[in-house]
Amino acid sequence: MLKLYGFSKVNAGARGHTRDLRVLWALEELQLPFELIGLDHPAHELNSDAYRQVSPFEQIPVIDDDGVVLSESAAIVMYLAKKAGRLIPADPVGQAQVLRWCFAAMSSIELPLMALMVHDWTANGSDPKPRQFLVDWVHLRMGHLERWFADREYVATDDFSAADLLMAHVLHSGVKDTSLIAPYPGVIAYRDRCLARPAWQRTIAAYCERVEAG
Repeated sequence: MLKLYGFSKVNAGARGHTRDLRVLWALEELQLPFELIGLDHPAHELNSDAYRQVSPFEQIPVIDDDGVVLSESAAIVMYLAKKAGRLIPADPVGQAQVLRWCFAAMSSIELPLMALMVHDWTANGSDPKPRQFLVDWVHLRMGHLERWFADREYVATDDFSAADLLMAHVLHSGVKDTSLIAPYPGVIAYRDRCLARPAWQRTIAAYCERVEAG
């Protein structure tokens, strides 16, 4: 059976926003059976030699699918979609669009959001210019997305796909300051449309019941 390494305990600020939720959501959408192996992040259970064999960067999530070991949440979601033949089109053109937007979610959108988040965690506020640069970068990308959603329900194809799962989770977990997304009603509607899916609602409810705040 497929094994998923996810969190059993995580820092309070990260709880409900961790990347194993992407894989849990995909598994729920696809209705694939799996065994969850919960790790305690504050207790440093990710920092063992044994775990480094499956996760070189000591991160969650990781799957072991009968010997196929994968880390990196986007790679896992794509693997599961292709394995199940769902959340990704059968035709090469459709697959290419889904792949394109999976990469966009991880790089073009998540990167500036994470950069701003790390800045806000670490900066002392003595110089406002670095933060303003990052805020402007986020607004640039949100503006690009807003235009893209002007006549689209989903990001890559006409149907909900793995790319939407990743993009919606980035918009959910990466936007800590709601003023960053407030000027973009199309992006908000898209994110909320994806997060209203029953599979996500079941996933986040089960996660919050199971995962402790450390």
